[in-house]
Amino acid sequence: MMAAARKVACVEIGGIPIALSTCDDGFLDLLRRRYDGFLSASRPEFELEFDLTRPLPVSDDDVRVRREGDEWLLERGDFRARWNLRTGRGSVRQNANPYSLDSVLRILHSLIVAGRGGFLLHAASAICRAPSASFGASFNGRAYLFSGVSGAGKTTMTRLAPPDITLLTDEISYLRPGPDGYSAFGTPFAGELAKAGENCTAPVAALFFLEQGPVNRVDELSPTEAVRRLMRNILFFAEDQALVEMLLATACDFVARVPIRRLTFYPDARVWDLVRDFDPSFDRKFEPALDRNLDRAFAHNLQEVPKRA
Repeated sequence: MMAAARKVACVEIGGIPIALSTCDDGFLDLLRRRYDGFLSASRPEFELEFDLTRPLPVSDDDVRVRREGDEWLLERGDFRARWNLRTGRGSVRQNANPYSLDSVLRILHSLIVAGRGGFLLHAASAICRAPSASFGASFNGRAYLFSGVSGAGKTTMTRLAPPDITLLTDEISYLRPGPDGYSAFGTPFAGELAKAGENCTAPVAALFFLEQGPVNRVDELSPTEAVRRLMRNILFFAEDQALVEMLLATACDFVARVPIRRLTFYPDARVWDLVRDFDPSFDRKFEPALDRNLDRAFAHNLQEVPKRA
């Protein structure tokens, strides 16, 4: 008996197209509906073959990601995947549900983009397109990131956003470096809004770490504190020291190139006036290689990095 032909959907997130193939028509339909705004005709850089297992509940177990030679192994109760670094191809056995699928793609993208100097961040992000009253129209089309612990206000910020704001995500921000700084990409990974972000990109103007309070205000953060908070919110899954060191170097570079502030806000729409009028120019004197406390702070933060995919 001939094997059933595989059907392919190419999904491009963060400018990285990945071919997802399956023999199951129902699963293919799920893929296309879930990533509708991110389907691509680009030539895939990587490929994943999906084989479905019997239905099981989505697992609450921590994910385990480890490297064996050229291969990454991704495991949780509801999926098991292997991905070859050299060939760019991999296989996945998982439940036929969108949550396992999202988890596999988030983990894979976290590995791919880390090797390219980027990262995935627990943060809402949005593009401000309207002119700033203080700084003119030159700051149109820049992305602002809003990160923090659960309950800090990431989804609240997106709900308060005015109509001219373009939502990139309310949950997982995708960040990649370029010659002039970092860019944020929209993702289909939704949080409480249950709404995918727009499939577009913009240069990052600033990252705000959120805290709710009685007034709206922006405060400076020291470089070491900025790195500590950043690393606490980067999606990090792999048991791999080389990747740890790469992410630390990336976090230091991000802090040196992007304004990072603490944003205390009262949950009403006026906080967006403060965001619009934020001056993204800055001159940070930050030499991470000379900061002996940074490695110790980072090592401590590794124990706090999210392990849920």
